[in-house]
Amino acid sequence: MSKRVIVAGLEPPLVDFAKTSPSFNPLTLVAALNDQVAALAEAGYAASILYLDTGETAEAVLAQAIAEEKPDCICIGAGVRNNPAYFLLFEKLVNVIHAKAPAAKLCFNTGPGDTMEAVRRWI
Repeated sequence: MSKRVIVAGLEPPLVDFAKTSPSFNPLTLVAALNDQVAALAEAGYAASILYLDTGETAEAVLAQAIAEEKPDCICIGAGVRNNPAYFLLFEKLVNVIHAKAPAAKLCFNTGPGDTMEAVRRWI
């Protein structure tokens, strides 16, 4: 059975690229993430992208995805982690993962282009 991976991050229009990935924009972000998910699939993983808002429903959406997908690994994107404005959101997401998927590994990419590398470090 394939290892299941959720790649969770902000909806592309919400990302402050100046603080996270200055060479990206919403279109290049989506393309890069799609490429990474395709590469993960080619490597035998069952990966999906989960776009989140800035906190209004993010916790509930992540909890639902965890319940449905039963991931082995969850990657939280740099758009959430690298922007101090989303510090509390990041903390809440980590706690949702801890509560709903305690056996899942956490990984963190430095940008959308190294998601596969982040996943492979842990599963």
